[in-house]
Amino acid sequence: MNEKGFISIEAIFSIFIILLIATSLLFYAQSNLESNKNIESTFNHRLILDNLANCINQVNSNGDGFSKKVLLPQKEYSYKITVEKSKLTIEYSNKKGEVAILPIDISRNYELYSGRTYLIEKQDGKIVIL
Repeated sequence: MNEKGFISIEAIFSIFIILLIATSLLFYAQSNLESNKNIESTFNHRLILDNLANCINQVNSNGDGFSKKVLLPQKEYSYKITVEKSKLTIEYSNKKGEVAILPIDISRNYELYSGRTYLIEKQDGKIVIL
């Protein structure tokens, strides 16, 4: 600036560049935070699915009459888990994930919902979920 109070073109250009860089950094930080939240949500749902698969495999590997109680935790988004002969599928907020399990003799396909407690039991060589 000079003594009369006018701003030079270089000063205006410098301020514009600084504002452009600051806006870019804010956009990058926001997208990075949203990405981290998405990864955390996916990881948490994957842990739920792995835990359920582990419980089903434990019940399947033990003898008839063995049972295990499982509480599916309630998360910010409700989810549904479909139990099939050789895989588990979780669906939540327009996303889907799968995990393979050992092929089991299951009485039928089941749908399990978040926030509920289920009893996984082996009866007559088949897995039953109550």
